[in-house]
Amino acid sequence: MLVIELANDINPVTADYVIDGIERAEDEGYDAVVLELDTPGGLDTAMRDIIKKELEAEVPVVVYVAPQGSRAASAGAFITLAADVAAMAPNTNIGSSTPVAVGGGEIPSDLRRKVINDAAAYARELAETHGRNGDWAEDAVREASNLGAQEALEENVVDVVAPDLTALLDEIDGMETQPKGLVMNTAGADVERVEMSLWKRILDTLIDPNIIVLLMSLGVLGITIEILNPGLIFPGTVGAISLIIGLFGLQVLPVSWAGLLLMILALAFFVAEAFVVSHGALALAGAVSFVVGSLLLFDPAGDEYQVSIWVALAVAGTMALITGVAVAKVVQARRAPTKTGREELLDEIGIVRKRVDPDGAVFVHGELWRAHTEDGPLEAGERVRVDSIGEDFVLEVSRAEEPAAVPA
Repeated sequence: MLVIELANDINPVTADYVIDGIERAEDEGYDAVVLELDTPGGLDTAMRDIIKKELEAEVPVVVYVAPQGSRAASAGAFITLAADVAAMAPNTNIGSSTPVAVGGGEIPSDLRRKVINDAAAYARELAETHGRNGDWAEDAVREASNLGAQEALEENVVDVVAPDLTALLDEIDGMETQPKGLVMNTAGADVERVEMSLWKRILDTLIDPNIIVLLMSLGVLGITIEILNPGLIFPGTVGAISLIIGLFGLQVLPVSWAGLLLMILALAFFVAEAFVVSHGALALAGAVSFVVGSLLLFDPAGDEYQVSIWVALAVAGTMALITGVAVAKVVQARRAPTKTGREELLDEIGIVRKRVDPDGAVFVHGELWRAHTEDGPLEAGERVRVDSIGEDFVLEVSRAEEPAAVPA
């Protein structure tokens, strides 16, 4: 007996995990496979992938809502209804399968009617095919009906209520499943448990919408810093890795193009702020676009996969702050006097090395220069100021206000 433990939402990663477990049970000749389920729901596409595998599996698939205190809500109810044997532990519940939009709200009327009719027909068909209560399955979709374990047993929604796995295996021993007609041989069976691998747990973490947004933002910032400061390497490397991992998350979860375009527009506003004098208007527009885009980005995935508004505000505020600091530095640099080439020597203070009367030599800016003065004679060791640069790079100097001794 192979037992798959799933206490998580239903997404592409967890769907692969469950499907791999069922395939292993088939390949290695297990008498049955038990899915211990505790889920708030998840993505419709991932749910249907699991259900397809349940329906075509060559071994009996038992879905057991356990341990006590667990639930099979939303997509979890469909998965339970599709099982060869549906079971629940005491103090668990099943139902609340009404499709919802972002934030748990209702879908617009026309689309809502289509989505609910589709889900209701699917739930009824799954239940009745397995000899269970199709009316309740439809109510779970249309009315968000929910039942506790004992009520679900009485309403013929599930087949068994058992306090633990051992009791469950004893009770379903000899049961013939519908519609496959498989006979359960589970009493006293050896139990082997399978858990999600470390790699799949990492992938499951990486498709968290909040982490995706953080990675995408970090990636764009890192690459932008590398472009503005070529040769730093570290920001560009971290940015590229973060961006690729974030794009993986976008590939796994369904995204809204409107949300994605708003986030791209936000990044464009932040970049434009560095080149256009808007007094912060572009940075503010970028922050607003980023927050709205983040909240809309995973709208098709449902309310289980939404970016926290606090994460969106924090990232947008950070990017606006960084942009503001960068723009301030750019403005400061533009307003500063030119300090390159000859101009870099103007107003510099130097030391007379060879008496200037009217010509001599001075030490300025780490170099020895020929000098000329109309303020002489200037003796060795005196401090002088560079007033201008004449022909043949001869410095025009004058006596500085404070004398200084010749350095040892």
